Amino acid sequence: MKRLSLLILTSIATMTLSAQSFTEWSDPNVNEINRVPMHASFKIFDSADKAAGVYCDKSNPYYQSLNGTWKFNWVENADQRPTDFFVVGYNDKGWADLEVPGMWEMNGYGDPIYVNVGYAWRGNFRNDPPNVPTEQNHVGSYRRTFNIPAEWIGRDIFLNIGGADSNVYVWVNGKFVGYSEDSKLGARFDLTKVVKAGENLIALQIFRFCDGSYLEDQDKWRLSGITRDVTLEARAKARMIDLKAIPELDSEYKNAKLNIDMSFTTTAKNAEVKLLDAAGNVVAESKVTPVKGKAQLTFDVENPAKWSAETPNLYKVVATVSDGKTTTEAYAQRVGFRSSEIKGGQLLVNGQPVLIKGANRHEIDPVTGFVMSRERMIQDITVMKQFNLNAVRTCHYPDTPEWYDLCDEYGLYVVDEANIESHGMGYGEHTLAKNPLFAKAHLERNSRMVERDKNHPSVIIWSMGNEAGMGPNFEECYRWIHANEPSRPVHYEQAGRGEFTDIVCPMYADYNWCENYSKSNPNRPLIQCEYAHAMGNSLGGFKEYWDLIRKYPHYQGGFIWDFMDQGLMRYETDGKVSFNYGGDYNNYDATDNSFNNNGFIAADRRPHAQAYEVKRQYQSIWTSAADLNAATVEVYNENFFTDLKAYALCWELMQDGVVTKAGRIESLDVAPQQRKQIKLGYTSADICPKAKEVAVNVRYELKEKKPLLDIGYVVAENQLLMKEYDTKAEFALEESARPVKITRFEKATAVEGYDWIISFDREGYICQMKYGQMDLMAEGATLRPNFWRAPTENDLGARLQYRYAAWRDPQLRRTGFDYKVENGVAVVVASYDMPTVKAKLQLTYTINGEGQIKVEQKMTVDKEAKVSEMFRFGMRMELPARFSRVEYYGRGEVENYVDRKSCADLGIYYQPVSEQYCETYVRPQESGTRSDLRYYNVEDTAGAGLSIKAETAFSASAIAYSIENMDVSVGRAQRHSGDLKAGDKTYLCFDLKQMGLGCVNSWGAMPLPQYRVPYQDYTFNFIITPQRNL
Repeated sequence: MKRLSLLILTSIATMTLSAQSFTEWSDPNVNEINRVPMHASFKIFDSADKAAGVYCDKSNPYYQSLNGTWKFNWVENADQRPTDFFVVGYNDKGWADLEVPGMWEMNGYGDPIYVNVGYAWRGNFRNDPPNVPTEQNHVGSYRRTFNIPAEWIGRDIFLNIGGADSNVYVWVNGKFVGYSEDSKLGARFDLTKVVKAGENLIALQIFRFCDGSYLEDQDKWRLSGITRDVTLEARAKARMIDLKAIPELDSEYKNAKLNIDMSFTTTAKNAEVKLLDAAGNVVAESKVTPVKGKAQLTFDVENPAKWSAETPNLYKVVATVSDGKTTTEAYAQRVGFRSSEIKGGQLLVNGQPVLIKGANRHEIDPVTGFVMSRERMIQDITVMKQFNLNAVRTCHYPDTPEWYDLCDEYGLYVVDEANIESHGMGYGEHTLAKNPLFAKAHLERNSRMVERDKNHPSVIIWSMGNEAGMGPNFEECYRWIHANEPSRPVHYEQAGRGEFTDIVCPMYADYNWCENYSKSNPNRPLIQCEYAHAMGNSLGGFKEYWDLIRKYPHYQGGFIWDFMDQGLMRYETDGKVSFNYGGDYNNYDATDNSFNNNGFIAADRRPHAQAYEVKRQYQSIWTSAADLNAATVEVYNENFFTDLKAYALCWELMQDGVVTKAGRIESLDVAPQQRKQIKLGYTSADICPKAKEVAVNVRYELKEKKPLLDIGYVVAENQLLMKEYDTKAEFALEESARPVKITRFEKATAVEGYDWIISFDREGYICQMKYGQMDLMAEGATLRPNFWRAPTENDLGARLQYRYAAWRDPQLRRTGFDYKVENGVAVVVASYDMPTVKAKLQLTYTINGEGQIKVEQKMTVDKEAKVSEMFRFGMRMELPARFSRVEYYGRGEVENYVDRKSCADLGIYYQPVSEQYCETYVRPQESGTRSDLRYYNVEDTAGAGLSIKAETAFSASAIAYSIENMDVSVGRAQRHSGDLKAGDKTYLCFDLKQMGLGCVNSWGAMPLPQYRVPYQDYTFNFIITPQRNL
């Protein structure tokens, strides 16, 4: 009977190994064939000494990479794919070469598709789960040979495919090995029975679409191919199968236990387990003997160094397995002593209600697509550290295992998210969360993620998926996670405030919603899984979110959408970089255009201007005024686990934009979450009584090198005003004894002085400003009213190009033009009717003998009219391009706006016009503005040009591109910042008010009311002064 059972089992195994139906790719009940169960991502070595050493097992003699050049065949439609290519004698000489890992579309096979909501087949194939189209379902077939060393024979040999999008079939030496879906978790197959010593053939086949694609509708590029490493490993027969190492802190969060569960093959007789600290010292050790392949042990550790994003202290579990005669394998698993729990309505890490200063991050490289190098991952973490992030959400799938190793090592809190998004099916009755055909896939994708990543201290929250509706399939996932890995909370946005999420984690909740929730005495924390949509020139109002977060204990932060743009790089003919977005590749695929470029970091990892607002609001050291007259400030350490001994406080006394005294305080003894008053090194004698503005700048610099951050790196800064500039008191036309005269010509009116002329055209606008040989106005230019800006991405999302259309080029019908010389100055008054916006405008020019121009721009509106708000109220003109520099006293050094200026400190800045536009924005849009200006000069290289000041603080920009060239709401659809070409003009805009940017979302939300420009009366008083060569 035993012999018969054995024969039956052997027969079944042989049939399973050799059979494939080629219906798996459209069968939701078959998500894998012969795939080995997931285990934790520990490292495997051939000796205990090596396991205790460097945390990398790629030098293991029983490890082999299959990355590199493969033979490759691509077909456009699934029914065109080869079906016998895996046989040993198949002739593949006509096939192309393709590097693995690598994306087909990045190598010329098909086009990248970007859609936000809806599948890549949107518009061409009706959603019909589990069925996917055959047409345009590209299939890639791969072949290569590999060698098995003789010493591997007798061991169990496994193939690991780190990621294949969307599925993968595997054959070795002509025999079917297995099948796998889930493009973001590895597939592991046992090859022991099909390989031989020496040369072997492996063949893979990958479909662009499979039934699993219905669960992979993430807001990202749709690319296909092998995304991660392909490797072989030869494992000892007596070995550890899995390791679970979960820390448990006591009620005081001081002492700890490390609970270890291990599973083994039947031939493993015993194991030695050691816990090593960072220096390699043995903290605890034990021996275990498996019982039915299982063993458990607990290490009690007195006051271990805790892991947090601030203090990423790591320990290492080193295990060796014996077959009873000799050590067969050794393993290393880094662990951290860290707790993550919900208590008192807050998320606590090690007992502290940490603030989540996070961002969502897709795995995307602008050159290689989904293929991420270690160097690129470290670059991402470096940028996160530079800009004060402490948390990342793996949107919307598990990342490559190395990412978690790096987050463990460098210190980032991770929300680990399952590869589930069925957004294209909606959230109602058709959601796959309620579809029993996909129940198995929901649970598999969650459970396999948890099994792989369970030992990483950086993972503090499990996420069941994203934008996939709510229903029984997620309810079961929630129950499974809590039953099998209860040491972390579970969140899911679509669960709302129901029972199947431990954290209330909405997307894009506005300020009122967040405040109302925070005031409701909630029993769960509010951590927005997505907020502050950073698309284009955005993140206006980001400070207002953080004012609320710092006010309400239950509101603990969120994850910006998102970290970096998903643009794919290309070079223009002039060498400028452009970033491709949806719709750039063809005219027939579905597209959601530039909506995949929502980062505060560019795709090539250069920071956009708004990144500095993130850095300021995410900083963890804050300075406020205690008594500035007595040189005393208060320092607040917002960190939860670290003091400030690693930093020096650097201070500056700044008067009228110039630093007049500076100092440095080396010793900062401020405990976590504590405040301390610090005395700076200036006295009242250092403050000039004639200074119009006095400020104290404080910054915090690293005194010692940290991983990824160098000595001297500034982690936080604040500017404190002692005396604010009085723009009104400083606003006056200079007195001049020189005469002026006015001459009326047929086509113009001229105001002239001793060596200058200012001309007005027939419309009443200044069309010439000439001082000696210096002509300030470009050919054809006028100084004219301006109410429009090149719409930002947020403006376009709110359809302001239509809602504000009346202000694009409102009719200005001149109704009067008067001029006179009075009291030694010329006075010119131009009056206009604005019938399309039911308003009247008057421009009054007062010009003295030096050619200095004082202007009053006054608009009076019809209070009963229903007219939209406007983008701005100000003026614009063009200068010759030789006026290529700006000097300004105001907020800088990066561009800033009325609702995004907390990062922009007052000072005097000198910058080239060529750097005013933020070239990293994917599409042209408003850029370059500086706000709270005391003066703004546009100059040539010799310092000649013009200077503007106003009766009130104002904003201005001088860039190399016109509003019209940057306005993507008109003209051709596919536009890129790299397309912009500088010409022979510098384009100057200056405003009494310009609307803010907003950030609540990019599909309709407006900036806060106080940051908008409502339809009402305005008066803008400003003075233009020529800057002559001395």
